[in-house]
Parts: sequence; C-alpha cells; structure tokens
Amino acid sequence: MMQVLDITPKRWQDSLKQAITDPQELLDRLSLPNELLDQAKAASQLFPLRVPNEFLNRMEAGNPNDPLLKQILPIGDEFIQTPGFTEDPLNESEARPTPGVVHKYQDRALLILSGACAINCRYCFRRHFPYSENQLSGEHWQTALAYLKGHKELREVIFSGGDPLVTPDGRFSNMVADLEEIPHLERLRIHTRLPVVIPSRVTEQFIDTLQHSRFDSVVVLHINHANEIDDSLRHAVTNLKKSGATILNQAVLLKGVNDCADEQIKLSRALFSAGILPYYLFLFDPVAGASHFDIPIEQGKKIFAQMQKSLPGYLVPRLAKEISGKTSKTLLISS
Repeated sequence: MMQVLDITPKRWQDSLKQAITDPQELLDRLSLPNELLDQAKAASQLFPLRVPNEFLNRMEAGNPNDPLLKQILPIGDEFIQTPGFTEDPLNESEARPTPGVVHKYQDRALLILSGACAINCRYCFRRHFPYSENQLSGEHWQTALAYLKGHKELREVIFSGGDPLVTPDGRFSNMVADLEEIPHLERLRIHTRLPVVIPSRVTEQFIDTLQHSRFDSVVVLHINHANEIDDSLRHAVTNLKKSGATILNQAVLLKGVNDCADEQIKLSRALFSAGILPYYLFLFDPVAGASHFDIPIEQGKKIFAQMQKSLPGYLVPRLAKEISGKTSKTLLISS
C-alpha cells in the first residue's frame, strides 16, 4: 500500500511546544561535540535554552561557530561578571508606571504582552526582566488601559515581551479592539521574533486583525544574520504584507555572529529581497551574562561606514544605541 505523507503545515502552537529545551538534544541534533554539554547545562540554569525546530533547521550541522547557533547556545562565558553589565541595563524599572507598561518616550508606550518567547536569545536585554510582576491580564490590563487613556500625548502603542505574538490570536484581537477605543492612539507597533523562528505564526486571523484595524500598523522583526532568512520566512512576510502593515527589521551587532561589514551588507540585501526594510542596527545593551557579545562602539562605527559605501541609502539601517535616561535612541554617526 502506498504511504500517504501528511503535508499539513504544523500549527505554530505545536512548534512552540516542541521547541528544544534540552542541551543534550541540541548537541545531538546538530552533531556537535559533547565537550560543549557541561557548559550548556550550567548556563541554561541561568537562562533556559529554547529554540524551535524551524530555526534549528537553518543551522549548519557540525559547526560550533554557526552564527545562528551562537545566538542560542548556552556557554560558560555567561558566568563572567563584567563591570557595567547589569540585570536592567536600560533601567526599565524606573519607567514602569503600572504593571506591564513601559513609558520611556513621550508619544509612545510599550506593553509587555507576554513574558514567554519562542526562542531564548542569549544576548536578550530582558533576560532578567521580572515578567511575573508584569502580566497584562485581568485587573492589570484594565489598569494599563486606564493609564493609556489618561495620557493623551500618546500616539503609539508598542507590543513587546517576551514576544507579544505568543499571545493567541483571539486574545490578541481583543486587546487590539480595546486599544482602538482610545481615540488619541493612532499607531500599533509589534516587536516580534516569532514569525522569524516559527513562520507559521503569521496566521490568517492575525493578518485579518491588522488589516481591519483602524491603526496604522508596523511589524518590527528581529533578524541578525542573512542565514535566518529562508523560503518559509519569505512566504510568511509575503502573507503578512497583505495586512497593509509596514514591515521593518532591527538587528544587534554581536561579536562572533555578525560583527563585520560583509555580513551586515548580506543581511540588508537579504532583508530587502524578502520584503523587509532595515530599520535599526543596535550596539549591544550591557546586560549581565552576555558581555561576550559586546563590541567597541568604534568598531561598530567602522562597520557602519563600510555599509554606507556599499549600499544604497534605503538599505542602510540607523546605527544606534539605547542609553538609559535619554529621550530617544542615540544615533551613532560614523567618524
């Protein structure tokens, strides 16, 4: 009897549940040496390992220096204590007027929709964030809405996390509908890595919510390396563009991952080919446990200068650093 293959696309929720969390499984799947295991186990106690299979499949087996692997592999360097690297590098605790709300910039406020992520990036500046104290549900959601209603200078709401798209479609749509009742809000921005690491997260219901919202919508993806862009992501972006949302990318300069002009140029070209505009290229936020990813500011400026020489202006992201207490991102100009 002929075997019939099941080609039904996997539900994004199933991909989320099946993400790899065991260092031994990660090493086995990628044919990596077992010498990495002890460090990976120890560092994953500091910050858990989590990587979806869809993202894992873009990594090169047998290569411990794969740029995608280095973003998610727990290593012993995470135990290094470096002066100036703190658990709250952007002092967000001082800008949280109510649970789940971060209001640092005048006309926009950020909502922490979820503390969960589809993938745990080792350089995450919120790897120590107190998500348990910032759950936007029930009373906290109503308090957040009251805060937004009371601040008429706000024009934009930013969904963040964790990853805001861990939120199920139904609840996501209801939250957008609640925000649409606040007349002075005009724009909705969604910062997410989930469509990158699990492209099936771009569902018809999600697209429909954005398409029929009165808000001008912006989806900011987080892609650090051209190898993260495959056909499944291109397909997801093509579908997402049906919503009418503006689709941007922000990346972080990471030592050993993308800290050279050639890789950044490849990334900008690959983003544009996939229908995504480069937006920001950030210098590293000094978060405790991730100082091994940091590069000097002057090196970042040199990389940026080479990008400017090689790319048209619309493919050059803004080189920036977020500095605690500043009223906006700090743009870094090449010398």
